[in-house]
Amino acid sequence: AVSTDLVHWTELPLALSHDDEEMVFSGSAVVDWNNTTGFGTKNNPPMVAIYTSAYKNGGKQAQSIAYSTDRGRTWTRYQGNPVIDIGSNNFRDPKVQWYEPTKSWLMTVSLSAEHKVQFYSSKNLKDWKLQSEFGPQGATGGVWECPDLFPLAVDGDKKNIKWVLVVNINPGGIAGGSGSQYFIGDFDGKKFTADDKGSYTPPTGTVVQDFEGTGFGEWTTTGTAFGQGPATGAVDWQGAVTGFDGQGLANSFHGGDGATGTLTSPEFTVDSPYLNFKVGGGRHPHEAGTVMDRTPPEGTVLADFEGGTYGDWTATGDAFGTAPANGTLPDQGQVSGFLGDGLANTFLNGDSTTGTLTSPEFTIDKKHINFLIGGGNHPADSDNPTAVELLVDGQVVRSSTGKDGEALNWDSWDVGDLAGKKAHIKIVDNNSGGWGHLNVDHIMLSDSKAPRVSQETSVNLIVDGQVVRSATGADSESLDWASFDMRPYVGKKAQIQIRDMNTAGWGHVMADRFTAAGKPAKSVVQRADWTDYGKDYYAAVSWENAPGGKRYMIGWMNNWDYGQSIPTSPWRSAQSIPREMALRTINGRIRLTSKPVGSLESLRHNRPAATASDVTVKSTSKPLIGPTANGKALDIEATFSPKDADRFGLKVRTGAGGEETVIGYDTTTQELYVDRTRSGAGDFNSTFPGVQTAPLKPKNGKVKLRILVDWSSVEVFGGNGEAVITDQIFPDPSSTGVEVFAEGGTATLNHIQAWHLQSIWR
Repeated sequence: AVSTDLVHWTELPLALSHDDEEMVFSGSAVVDWNNTTGFGTKNNPPMVAIYTSAYKNGGKQAQSIAYSTDRGRTWTRYQGNPVIDIGSNNFRDPKVQWYEPTKSWLMTVSLSAEHKVQFYSSKNLKDWKLQSEFGPQGATGGVWECPDLFPLAVDGDKKNIKWVLVVNINPGGIAGGSGSQYFIGDFDGKKFTADDKGSYTPPTGTVVQDFEGTGFGEWTTTGTAFGQGPATGAVDWQGAVTGFDGQGLANSFHGGDGATGTLTSPEFTVDSPYLNFKVGGGRHPHEAGTVMDRTPPEGTVLADFEGGTYGDWTATGDAFGTAPANGTLPDQGQVSGFLGDGLANTFLNGDSTTGTLTSPEFTIDKKHINFLIGGGNHPADSDNPTAVELLVDGQVVRSSTGKDGEALNWDSWDVGDLAGKKAHIKIVDNNSGGWGHLNVDHIMLSDSKAPRVSQETSVNLIVDGQVVRSATGADSESLDWASFDMRPYVGKKAQIQIRDMNTAGWGHVMADRFTAAGKPAKSVVQRADWTDYGKDYYAAVSWENAPGGKRYMIGWMNNWDYGQSIPTSPWRSAQSIPREMALRTINGRIRLTSKPVGSLESLRHNRPAATASDVTVKSTSKPLIGPTANGKALDIEATFSPKDADRFGLKVRTGAGGEETVIGYDTTTQELYVDRTRSGAGDFNSTFPGVQTAPLKPKNGKVKLRILVDWSSVEVFGGNGEAVITDQIFPDPSSTGVEVFAEGGTATLNHIQAWHLQSIWR
């Protein structure tokens, strides 16, 4: 696609397609002005695309090039491809630029699984020489992808140039899942050196539990996962464990991932502002409302898939085979959470098989139908569903799908309105793609709803019998710092409970060095710098040689945690608004800042839809200047003074039933936040609802916000662009309201302007 303003785009035909040998992975493109490749002429310099060849046979990744002599309309692969081949299956995403001091091309490329970036040099884009490597450093909880390296003047001073290395990571981002971190440093033409070396000393405090004894002392265990006492590192069959202090730690890998249990502290009185500790292991967060007892409620079992046959259920196709599965099938991830020995599992011969399994007719004579379900997330109304359906009079009246995980958990339909009706249950696998299978067990009629069972691997703070704070691992055997804010509970009785309720992959947790402290400890992820603190900004890269010497960046507005499940059609995800990048000194630190490209203002309607100044906002929320500010696509600029409010800000896309996306500022933590827990559709993935935060200090006692609201996203820029949060939202089309709010006191809305935005497609 091409654009003259980075806002209005013209899509061109497909440039490079996969073939029988290779897939075409991410890369970059340059104009070879000096015709160093010989692909063009001095008067008609070629465009050269540098991309990753992902070979279908064996999975090797190497760097290749293609060229165009008609301004990128058609492309020819170089016959000498690949131009760099190091024999790796995790070597990708080349970003190439001209490096003037050495009159050569510079490539920045990732060794993704090693958490490294390599730098290569070439005179002709064909012959490359390795110059250096950077990493591991910063956040390393997932693969490193789509690196980018560029210079920027600090505070506009062209005599003070620093280099920025952007490294995208998945998972392990600041908000969970994929994200985009950056390093600031120096580059000498061969080597990048980060200013921040990554060292860290946590706050001092009083050690509550360090697991240095032979036993757990007054801490009590249930189950078998934690063994008889602290581990001294890795236990049998576990990978190397790092990051714990001293000789011992709590480790629930005794017996492997299949074991479960808890480790609980004695009750204590909270007397410190923070509880700092180290945590590692699986990334399975605590879910509110779950229970730890898998026992089903009383009722009538329609199918438990025991006994080696499907009984009088009828199967079609080849996905179900001739009998229930006894757990995990060949080449399948570990299946867990089913009852007994058998379950319906459609992974027979992989995801490519399809079919149905239908119950005999039964009468609905209880209030609920409960069942255990896992597998692919492909709803019944999608083109290729993996779903459990309830049919009455031949029509689907209830349905459920999996969550792209092999673990089964309870789901329930309220069928009180269908009492006395004749019905069938049909398990449908009509999907032959990724996660194209279902796991189903223990279908039953009951007068009670079966609660979801905890599958967490977590460290929890329990007050008055409720989990009030929780942390989990990052699917890593390396422990890292975490912290609980204990200030609301000072003087109250509390307990620490470490839970391993997960029997699938990464179904274990590790913890160490619980310390009562006056300040919070920060994890590596929290200490890292991020181009965006939201859930939906990934694979961010910049353009080279933009007009005026400016640096513009764009990112993929989605997250690999749920990217294939978002409820949009006919496509999924979008690009962010292009952003102008800068280096600014903020509170004594050099930070990478961003703001929407200036040409975006061309989409604004001539007059603001709303303008207001010096508005006192009390502990409530109210519509912003009447309905004229309501809309699905808005550009809002607002400045607040906190006064004595605990929180304040704006609510956008508000509507019936309390639907809202909250964009606020927390004066206690000094954080900008976006709360999308009530933003609309979000039940397609448990990691989607949530609150994303970004550190932001007021400037001269004021908090400045720029908010871009679109049909299915918000992009929020705080301060001078040092705090940015990009989140997808999926509200009802009728939810168009805008409100201003304050909590716990009064704030002043110093000034606000809101514009309706025109479509870029018109």
